[in-house]
Amino acid sequence: MDNPKTATLGREAKREIIFCHLLNDASGSPRILKSVIKALANDNMRTKLFIGSSGQGILEGCGIPITRYWYFRSSYKFITLFTYLLSQVSLLYALISDKSIEKNAVIYVNTLLPFGGALFGKLTGKKVIYHVHEISIAPIPLKLFLCWMARLCSSKNIYVSKAHAEALTIANVPAVQIYNALDEEFAAIANHTAYQYRRDNVFNILMIASLRDYKGIPELLLLVTILEHRKDIRFDLVVNDEQDAIDRYFFGKAKPSNLTVHSRTDNSATFYRRASLVLNLSRVDAWVETFGLTILEAMAYGVPVIVPPVGGPAEIVNDAVQGYVVDSRITALLNEKVLELADNSDLCIAMSQAARYRANDFSFQFFGNELRQALKDIIYPI
Repeated sequence: MDNPKTATLGREAKREIIFCHLLNDASGSPRILKSVIKALANDNMRTKLFIGSSGQGILEGCGIPITRYWYFRSSYKFITLFTYLLSQVSLLYALISDKSIEKNAVIYVNTLLPFGGALFGKLTGKKVIYHVHEISIAPIPLKLFLCWMARLCSSKNIYVSKAHAEALTIANVPAVQIYNALDEEFAAIANHTAYQYRRDNVFNILMIASLRDYKGIPELLLLVTILEHRKDIRFDLVVNDEQDAIDRYFFGKAKPSNLTVHSRTDNSATFYRRASLVLNLSRVDAWVETFGLTILEAMAYGVPVIVPPVGGPAEIVNDAVQGYVVDSRITALLNEKVLELADNSDLCIAMSQAARYRANDFSFQFFGNELRQALKDIIYPI
C-alpha cells in the first residue's frame, strides 16, 4: 500500500511545466519534445506548450494546451535572424501575459533558440530546464549569446549524447546526458516490419536531411552521379523543406536520373520500409550531429546505416556492425562501402539484424525513466 505522505507529495508537489519551442516541423527536436511531454504527462501536473506561429508539424498532436507566439521564417538568412529575435520578444510577452501560469512553474526550453522562455523564467524566479539539441549555430555571435543566456538562466541542461555534452559545455550549469528515444508506436510498427535487401531487384538508398550543404547534400549528389550507371541502385532524398525550397536549391543544377527528391513528410515510415540503406552524410567540419534520430529510426526498421565518425551517430553505430562509420568527404571510401552493401545480401542482412537489436537500447520506457530521474529535484521537489 502507498504511504499516505508519499501519495500526498505525488499529488501536490509536482510543478506546472511550461514548454517553449520555436519551429514546429517534422525534424528531430520537436519529435523529442513530444516524447518528453508524453513521458512527463500526469493528470496531477499542469502543462502548456508555447510554440512559434510558423510551421505545422509533429507537436500539433501533443495533447496539451498550445499557445502560439509570432514567428516568421524567411528563405533569406538576415530576415530570418531579425524575425527570430522579434519572435523571442513575442514569446516573452506571451508568457508574461498568461496570468494562469503558476508562480512555481518550471520553464522547459527545447533547444537553445527559445531564449525568451528562459528569460521569462529568470525574471520571475522560476526554474529553467534547457533540453539542448544543437551544436552548430550560426552566426557565431548568436551562438555565444544563446550559450550565455543558458548559463545565466538554466537550472539544468539536458544533452542528447556524450559527444554533445563535451562539445557544448556550458559552464556552471548542472548537466545530464539522456539519449533520445524511439516513439513507442513507431517502434512497435518498425519491429513488425520485415527488412528487404532489395525490392524489385533495386537497392534503395535513403537520406533524410534538411536541404543544406552542411548536411552533406553536395556529397550525396556526387555519390549519386558516380553511381548513375548502376541501374539497380536508386536514391531517395527526403528534405525538411517545401517544394519551392527544393526548386531554388536545384535551380541550375543537374539532377541525376537515379535520384528522387521528396518534400517534407509526416510519414517517414513509408521511406524506411522500402529502404535498403540509410545515409547520414553531415560534414564533420561544418555540422556535428548531436544524436541522429533518423539513423535510430532506420535501425528500428532493420535498415543498415552509414554515419559520420563524430557526434551522436558514432555513439549509436558500431563500425562494420550495424553499418559503417565514414567521413562523407572521403568520396572513394563512401562509394566503396555503399557498393559493398549493395552487392552483398548476406552482409546487409547481418547488419540489418544487428541494427534492429541495437535500436532496442533506445526504448521510450528507458528514456522516460531517465528523464524523470534527472528532473526529480526540479519537477518533484520535496
